[in-house]
Amino acid sequence: MAEPTDRPTSREPIDFTVETLGPCTVDSPLAPRLQARRTTHHYIDENDRVLFDDTLSKVSRRDGDLTDLPSLEPTGPRKKIFFDPSKTRVGIVTCGGLCPGINNVIRGLVSELTTHYGVRRIHGFKNGYQGFIPSYGHDVIDLTPQVVENIDGEGGTILGTSRGQQDFVEVVDCLERMGISILFVIGGDGTMRGAQKISAEIKARDLKIAVVGIPKTIDNDIPFIDQSFGFQSAFSEASRSIRSAKVEARTAPNGVSVVKLMGRHSGFIACYAALAQNDADFVLIPEVPFTLDGPGGFLERLREKVATQGHALVVAAEGAGQELFDPAAAAASLKDASGNKRLQDVGSLLRQAITDDFAAHDLELNMRYIDPSYVIRSVPANPYDAVYCIRLAHAAVHAAMAGRTNMVVGRWRRRFVHIPIALAVSARNQVDPHGDLWWSVLEATGQPWSFGEFSAEQVTAFGGQ
Repeated sequence: MAEPTDRPTSREPIDFTVETLGPCTVDSPLAPRLQARRTTHHYIDENDRVLFDDTLSKVSRRDGDLTDLPSLEPTGPRKKIFFDPSKTRVGIVTCGGLCPGINNVIRGLVSELTTHYGVRRIHGFKNGYQGFIPSYGHDVIDLTPQVVENIDGEGGTILGTSRGQQDFVEVVDCLERMGISILFVIGGDGTMRGAQKISAEIKARDLKIAVVGIPKTIDNDIPFIDQSFGFQSAFSEASRSIRSAKVEARTAPNGVSVVKLMGRHSGFIACYAALAQNDADFVLIPEVPFTLDGPGGFLERLREKVATQGHALVVAAEGAGQELFDPAAAAASLKDASGNKRLQDVGSLLRQAITDDFAAHDLELNMRYIDPSYVIRSVPANPYDAVYCIRLAHAAVHAAMAGRTNMVVGRWRRRFVHIPIALAVSARNQVDPHGDLWWSVLEATGQPWSFGEFSAEQVTAFGGQ
């Protein structure tokens, strides 16, 4: 499991209040099944809370009354709900890059809404937020249990996706025009920022429309959740590439394989894929800077490994080594449609640097370079993620029907919880250079703390950027 972020710091106040559309006055169809339930080790009653802190030291640093510790609202069905299911019309949209499990979430939403709440009108908006804008001319799909049957065995999303901002006034115009009561948004941090703007426009118009997000990113960089869906499938698929790269490296004289994996600002996929296969000799991630040349630099360490082992395998996250590029070139780099800065290509840099270094030292080199990024994100969800996705979908439906809005569902300390969107987009979850995960990577690979002259403080400062 990926490490939960600790940002903001344990001394900062955290507002976990979830917005609601109003009091819940409608009897839930699930109410009869809830009468006998109570808080247990495996279940939290709707009136209970999930503590944010999980260690005595964190709790002891809190100011004020210990009975008022930061806590999150649990997910799950409520005895009273806000919307009348027979009069509720629902919209679902998927945005941003692909990720294993999106179709699982879609099917889970449709199944829960129809089977347990009796909602009969569910619409899928095509190609992300473009689907709400009339000028694009995208069709709206009627989603029924029959339409979504078996889609969880496919990668991608049956609704299509797109990147980039749209006019959120037009988005709300569409919701209002179609009589949508609930909008489920599946996407990453940019998508959730869009959902936040949609919620603000809805609130400004004093409309009773719930906006609930199911956060998606294979980079696992969304804060305040233990793990984002699709992450396990992604690093499992990535581990296959590492296994193949190891075979390529060890069957050639002075073989060096470089595998570049996804991870713009967070190295979770690189870390977990390397640990899953346990064949990597070096793991390079965005949170830990490194140097190529000089004593203790990466290239020197790589030559030493090849000299003693006969081959080497390098796993690099796509955002690693950005400090090695010319700052002027990096500053001039364009942004993608979602507003993300385009990264410099660390894979090409490593490939060229290794080739030049071995040639300069008159050493034979058999280089293999593998970039499986798009293959990884388009695979179907594995069984673990399939279960996780359907549970997130159920949690999202329960939250929306109870009138929660401007929020996402996630899991914190292994409990499913409601999180305000503002918190979900407030920071970026990253590998802690001092945490257990990075320590395990160092133990598995045998690589040094860092390549080059970086202090622990410098690494921490860089990882916090």
